Amino acid sequence: MLQDLLQLVVYGIVSGGIFALGAVGVSLLFAILRFANFAHGDTMTLGAYFALFGVATLGLPLWSVFPFALAATAAVTVAIDRVLFRRLRRTAPVILLISSFGVALVLRSVVQLVWGPENVVYATDIVPPWRVWGLRIRPTHLVILAVTLALVAALHLFLTRTRTGKAMRAMADDPDLAQVCGIDTEAVIRWTWIVGGALAAAAGIFLALDTRLNPLLGWNVLLPVFAAALLGGIGQPYGAIAGGFLLGIAGEVSTMFLEPVYKPAVAFALIVLVLVFRPTGMFGGR
Repeated sequence: MLQDLLQLVVYGIVSGGIFALGAVGVSLLFAILRFANFAHGDTMTLGAYFALFGVATLGLPLWSVFPFALAATAAVTVAIDRVLFRRLRRTAPVILLISSFGVALVLRSVVQLVWGPENVVYATDIVPPWRVWGLRIRPTHLVILAVTLALVAALHLFLTRTRTGKAMRAMADDPDLAQVCGIDTEAVIRWTWIVGGALAAAAGIFLALDTRLNPLLGWNVLLPVFAAALLGGIGQPYGAIAGGFLLGIAGEVSTMFLEPVYKPAVAFALIVLVLVFRPTGMFGGR
């Protein structure tokens, strides 16, 4: 029983890292732009397919195309903001939300048109899991966790040590005051999309590496990603990280008592509990 629990916790940590990367992007975008971007899941999918292009078409190893996929996805998110969201920034948040649904459909259609609707994988060879203290650990899980922790550490240093990161935090607290103080708000918004898009791409690549890649990859995990952001406190990137790991572990451990198909219900239940007892989330979001 204890062995099974520990095995599920291991799986939950891996899933939680993926949710955390996606939730950080959602939280940052909400903190700066004040709207929930429902195209975030399909941005994750797009990043995963950019990596597939490098692996399947160019014949490059996944680790070498990883930076390219992050940069390409970030560029696409910035372009979408320039073309669409920038023009709607002064409208009601619900208009931005509905527009993000439209962007999600467009991104999904582009992916299906270019790469097709079939399930694909990055590599066809099967690497047996390692046995560590009786636990089954896949080498890809160690890679996912290590790179996730590295990205989280890089995000922390970016937000706390760089001038742009401090400007992002200032604008998240009070955008009008930040603008009066001379902060270039458009540059901050651009960097928010870059960081959010890059982290979404990383989450999509890791999710595809852990499962299979298909055009609905990101859309299928959009609920857990938003749930993680809400658990931590919407608009709080550090809270999103904690919420992602908590949700991942809770979802996997719940399979000891529930069928795996009920994992989304666990996300809903956690959201309800948080909203009832702490509406601003664990880290006191908006």
